[in-house]
Amino acid sequence: MKKTILIAVTSDLATDQRVQKVASFFHRSHLNVTLIGRQLAESPTVNFPFRTVRMGLFFRRSVFFYAEYNVRLFFYLLLHRSSYILSNDTDTLVACFLAAKLKNATLLFDAHELFPEVPELSNRKFVQKVWVKIEQLLFPHLTHAYTVCDSIANYYRNKYGLAMQVVRNIPRLKKTNVAVQKPIPLDVGSNQIILYQGALNKGRGIEWIIQAMPYVPNAVFVIIGSGDMETELKNSVRLAKLENKVLFLGRISASELNQYTPMANVGVCLLEDCGLSYQYALPNRIFDYLHAGVPVLATDFVEIRKIVATYQTGILIHHYEPEYLASILISMLQNPMDKSHFKQLSESLCWENEEKILAKMLLSM
Repeated sequence: MKKTILIAVTSDLATDQRVQKVASFFHRSHLNVTLIGRQLAESPTVNFPFRTVRMGLFFRRSVFFYAEYNVRLFFYLLLHRSSYILSNDTDTLVACFLAAKLKNATLLFDAHELFPEVPELSNRKFVQKVWVKIEQLLFPHLTHAYTVCDSIANYYRNKYGLAMQVVRNIPRLKKTNVAVQKPIPLDVGSNQIILYQGALNKGRGIEWIIQAMPYVPNAVFVIIGSGDMETELKNSVRLAKLENKVLFLGRISASELNQYTPMANVGVCLLEDCGLSYQYALPNRIFDYLHAGVPVLATDFVEIRKIVATYQTGILIHHYEPEYLASILISMLQNPMDKSHFKQLSESLCWENEEKILAKMLLSM
């Protein structure tokens, strides 16, 4: 009989590419997979080769959301057979840890970020302390853990003595470019495309690009994603009368995103210095742009620098004044960088190589 793994995450199953890739790996490793997330009104439909459970929650944010999710998750995990339970980030760990203990299931943990250090908690010290306390109590007991980059792995090793593997959030190797040829509903005329893809959350530097767009001729800024800052960003575009320079496409599925990304001339990955979570971040869009053949304009943080500077996939910056940003963007658009090495890089920096770490972990359990 196949063993079963229950995978828990608070994000949207349709758009969380890391969780999708991990779940697909375990499915191909002959485990019965159930992926557990939450249902949002705007959530796209999913069609995965494994089971999904999307819980409709009464609360959508704040401590009440996390409490409701973990209580419901705990009982779901407890009442469904499993050999393994995979917790994604600290916000699912309490339910997963307790259920694994009671069921004698093997617990795995995937840290997508330094959760207590995310910008959304910077002004919520009590809530931040709660997450820190949870990590202090539970992390020393974790035996099968991995994360997205070396900096986060080193942080938790130094703080809790927790040995974490590193499994970077990198796209699968695309065998062909057939999907890119499909027509998509994006008409920008002769304008070049500056692209942001990802969550529209605090500290992502999206407003910096918006402020720079009046100084960038013959270009549009395309924003793909949704999040807490979406309404504020749309209002700023409207007030600045930039509707013809900034386009919001909303949340789309990963398969659709693969059609949009290669259309861009420049991808952006700018982060504010909002704490260690961002300083140590290695966003998957750094690799998404690379695989799509799109140079990136990125913040010069340690993990981002390891990729962009080492492999020469874009430009790193420290300053974000509108005129300065515009000058860099204009230069990148008018003088495109050499991308002849991108394809070869994509063949080595790919999910197929990263999941080998998961395969070794699975064999050790």
